[in-house]
Amino acid sequence: MVFANNVYWPLVYSNVLGDSMTHTVKGKKALLTRVRRIKGQADALERVLETGGECGAILQQIAAIRGAVSGLMNEVLEGHLRDHLGPEAIDPEQRGHDLEPVLRVLRSYLK
Repeated sequence: MVFANNVYWPLVYSNVLGDSMTHTVKGKKALLTRVRRIKGQADALERVLETGGECGAILQQIAAIRGAVSGLMNEVLEGHLRDHLGPEAIDPEQRGHDLEPVLRVLRSYLK
């Protein structure tokens, strides 16, 4: 687990989805850009809350953060599915076995 800015971030990818995440290495720069944008949005939300901003601005910032996180999740999930569960990646039996950790992460994310 990682703690950043007093937020708990589980190491989902190394523990649940496997250690080999080639698509995150290939797209590392783009993924980090997305994460930094999310961090900036969270910082902006914190500032608005500290200064007593209007409810509309707060709600708009929360919606922007949610959209950014969903976009990041979609990108990483798609890369994982294509690289690790795609038709050429592994045999059908292994694919079924490897699918379970992905489904657990999705169930947790979609709660």
